[in-house]
Amino acid sequence: MYAETLLKLIEELQKMPGIGPKSAQRLAFYILQSSQKDVEALLLSIKGAKDKLRHCSTCFNITDTDPCKICADDSRDREMICVVADPKDLVAIERSGGYNGKYHVLGGLISPLDGFGPDNLRIRELLKRLEAGNFREMILAISPTTEGEATTIYLMKLLKPLETRITRLAYGLPIGADMDYADEATLFKSFEGRREV
Repeated sequence: MYAETLLKLIEELQKMPGIGPKSAQRLAFYILQSSQKDVEALLLSIKGAKDKLRHCSTCFNITDTDPCKICADDSRDREMICVVADPKDLVAIERSGGYNGKYHVLGGLISPLDGFGPDNLRIRELLKRLEAGNFREMILAISPTTEGEATTIYLMKLLKPLETRITRLAYGLPIGADMDYADEATLFKSFEGRREV
């Protein structure tokens, strides 16, 4: 049905996370209908990102400067470190505006089924930072998925001997949610994490 070149474009787009056959087809036709100038701008953006972006040598966030802007910002609390799985988690926390400390990006989560263990994460680098710095608190901001819980448990056992206070993000009912739509695990964690008002 498709010209060979168009089929190849659809196949390449489909390799992206969250892009199925229909979405890949829509994107391919969008690209074909775009002006040559817009397509060249897209290609330059992709190439520029691939060529210029790298991991910060301190926190491992994605950056085009080293250290990244967050690590270089002296106005941030240097005694707090927030551990996240991926740079997109860091971005989500930054968007909230509720945290003003430093970060450490692990580069994934422990997932034995995918062949991804603790040695694949930036845990050694985290330990070096904790030993070298004067952090009063480390916040584990890791999603409560099966892989996230495995990673959190592993980190808590490993980091327990350190004198740094270890906390984790609270979880439970989201703001604006109806309780009758919440699953049992969410309700259980909501009761477990309750606090005085």
